[in-house]
Order: sequence, then structure tokens, then C-alpha cells
Amino acid sequence: MSSLIYKAFSNAKNENRPALLTYTVAGDNTKKKSLEILKSISNYADICELGFPHNTPIADGGQIQTSAYRAIKNGIKINDVFSIVKNFKKIKKNKPIILMGYYNMIYQYNENKFLDKCKKSKVDGLIVVDLPYPENKNFASKCKNKKINFIQLVSPTTSKIRLKKIVKDSHDMIYYISMLSTTGGRLKVSPKKILEKYNKIKKLNKSKNVVIGFGITETTIKSLKKADGLVVGSAICKEISKSIEKRQNAVTNVTNIVKRLKNKIQ
Repeated sequence: MSSLIYKAFSNAKNENRPALLTYTVAGDNTKKKSLEILKSISNYADICELGFPHNTPIADGGQIQTSAYRAIKNGIKINDVFSIVKNFKKIKKNKPIILMGYYNMIYQYNENKFLDKCKKSKVDGLIVVDLPYPENKNFASKCKNKKINFIQLVSPTTSKIRLKKIVKDSHDMIYYISMLSTTGGRLKVSPKKILEKYNKIKKLNKSKNVVIGFGITETTIKSLKKADGLVVGSAICKEISKSIEKRQNAVTNVTNIVKRLKNKIQ
């Protein structure tokens, strides 16, 4: 049986467009609110990524850090992240959800216990930012045994030999980091250059879905629509911050952004 992640890409391909992946931080700015945002944006997003908040997120820029700090300040714990997923899946059982975070949290929680919890709450995939290949091989195969997609990360500096091995070992999705930067940085590389590198990855195995993340906004998304999928995170977190500041409805504002992003790649 193919995974929900695989199906989401197939559906998008049938509609002749890239899959839209959104990223929000679990518990931002409250547990209840982050579940409401997730439910609402999932009407337009093909795959939802949910970050588990971390106090030293090495790959994340200011927007996502702000979201994570708000969630931590409100007392979010890993178990709360699982309960958000569980509640989300009760309503949206066919919408794939990917948890994204850092390995030390999984390690402290206990690897096997963490994966059991993922399975129970119906998590579809995992992105572990600081667990690179080949150090992640053991963990990735544990994920596979539980039918959870482990998503490998590749970047512009990944060597060809390494790239081949990563692609060969990957599950249903590979995440291409478009530029050497933290999340939310301005797109420093031309979309043409990004797609050139992207196509080299695709050539290694056409059947693997490769998504592009980092630097994707309402302005840049259209120029990258040849990809299998596009990830938008910082632009969404920024909108949540703005809504809180202006005392506006974050659910409505964020949903409007996701709706506009979806329209640009149709």
C-alpha cells in the first residue's frame, strides 16, 4: 500500500502542479490555536509539516525561532505535539503530516518510544534536521519498519557520490535545501540555478519525489513550480507573529496566505 505522502504527490502530479507543503510550529501560539491553524490550512496544503519546538534550532531563521519560543513559553511538550497530531488526524485522516525537529529531543525521549508514539498518533513522516546520512541509516530503517517515511535532506554542497547513496536509501520524499542559509532567508540563488541542481537530483531516480525548501514565499513560489513539491514555512510563521501583534485572527490570515500560495502554482 502506498503511503499518504506518496499519494499526495501523485494527486498533485495528476493536477499538473507541485505539491504544496506548509510548515508550522506545534503549539504556536497555543496548543488549541496551532491545531486550528493546521486544520484550516490543510484544506489547501497537500502535506502539512509540524515542527516540534526546540530552544536552539540550528537550521531555523528568526521567524521560526520566534514561533518556537512562543510555543515553549506556553509550555508545549513532545506529548502535546503528539496529541495535536492525533486530534488533527481524527478529522483529516487522509492528510499526510510530517513531524520536523532535532534528534536530541528524540534521543532524550527514547527513540523506540518516540517512534511508537508517532505510529499511534498516525504521523506519516519525519524530518530530523541534525541526523545526516549515513548516521541516520539505523533510525531510518526503524522508521521504515513502522511505515513512517524518513525524509533525507540534501543541499547544494552534497557531493555526487553522496547524493547517489542518499537518493538510493531514501523513502517517498527527499528534501532539497535550496541555498546555504537558515530558513526564511531571502532567496540568494536564482530559481534557474536552483532548478538546475534540482534536476540533477531528479535524474538519479525519477520515481523519488523531491521537494524544495528554504526561501520560498509568495514572490518566489511560481518560478519554482517545476518541482515535485514546494515547502513554505517562514512566511507562515511570520504571518502568525503579525496576527498576534495586531490582535487579528491568525487562523484566517494564515489560511489566506496558503490559499494564495496554492493559487500561484495551480
